[in-house]
Amino acid sequence: MDKRDYYDVLGVPKNASPDSLKNAFRKLAREHHPDVSELPDAEERFKEINEAFGVLSDDEKRAAYDRYGHAGVNGTGGFPDFTVNFSDIFEELFNFGGARRRGRRNTPRRGANLRYNISLDFEEAVFGVEKEIEFSRDEVCEHCDGTGAEPGTSKSKCPTCKGAGEVRQVRQTLFGNMVQVATCPTCRGEGETIETACTVCRGRGVELKNIKKLVEIPGGVDNGNQIRLNGEGQPGENGGPPGNLYLSITVRRHKFFKRKPNSDDILLDIDVNIAQATLGAEVEVPTVDGQALLKLPAGIQPGKVLRMRGKGFPHIRGKGRGDQLVIINVKIPKRLSPEQRELFEGLAESLGSEVSPQESGFFDRLRDFLGG
Repeated sequence: MDKRDYYDVLGVPKNASPDSLKNAFRKLAREHHPDVSELPDAEERFKEINEAFGVLSDDEKRAAYDRYGHAGVNGTGGFPDFTVNFSDIFEELFNFGGARRRGRRNTPRRGANLRYNISLDFEEAVFGVEKEIEFSRDEVCEHCDGTGAEPGTSKSKCPTCKGAGEVRQVRQTLFGNMVQVATCPTCRGEGETIETACTVCRGRGVELKNIKKLVEIPGGVDNGNQIRLNGEGQPGENGGPPGNLYLSITVRRHKFFKRKPNSDDILLDIDVNIAQATLGAEVEVPTVDGQALLKLPAGIQPGKVLRMRGKGFPHIRGKGRGDQLVIINVKIPKRLSPEQRELFEGLAESLGSEVSPQESGFFDRLRDFLGG
């Protein structure tokens, strides 16, 4: 396919000034850069725009093009032989210039967040507890006062980047010499090097220390909850604020109690005998507050749930507490004394042998209750 006229590509007249060429290139490059444009032919158009500007922005190549056309800038019939440094223009267009990068280097940055896993007994999760935790974080080095340099020595301008904090590498591409900017490997972007590193922190300016802290865990927390301790994370950089410390809660299993999923209620399964279930009774059951009396109504059925008000977890975002839900299981004896067998045989004879099918069973009702 025949190449388009370079002036038509940039949309400028043949007598366009260098500033007009640069302005046209800026506008078109911003519209057709493959990283920002959604046009289907953006990549091809971008190559064409770069090629046109590479020729017309060079006085010698432009004069050859004006006299001989494309043949005047093609060495062997292949790609045009031109070199141009686009770095200044691309820095303006896409904001990755050195001055901007140097500004970012000194911008205050928040420190990293830390995480600490903490395990609680069931009762501690119910009522809350004060715990001492120990964790590690960076602290400003006391020996060098955070400078990273051994006391009595100083920092000097980086010899590699001359204080810029970055190095530039020229890479030859299809579009000419492209300038690639990278963080200086010598000073790691600081622009300064340390003559003699601090013997304690080895030039880091901070040293790792063990921190002990008393923390208050509120009542009502659950597995997977996180508690944020503001400002207890890693120190910030360049005067930035410190990060946060997040306590990740794990609640150990209890021998009897369970927490109802997504609720502040406590679940407790108890066994009662047939006589208690049939005749009704007042029984003593455990709660997180201690033993408490629970009244069983006569004729209570297996799977029935009785509610003990205010015996659950505290509402962590409000007042009051959840309930304790007691799930009744009627225990069938496996062995009977002769007297007990005689009584049951008489009871069986009086009750008859008829059976009644049910639409749903005990486990179905229990699953519905638990929301499973």
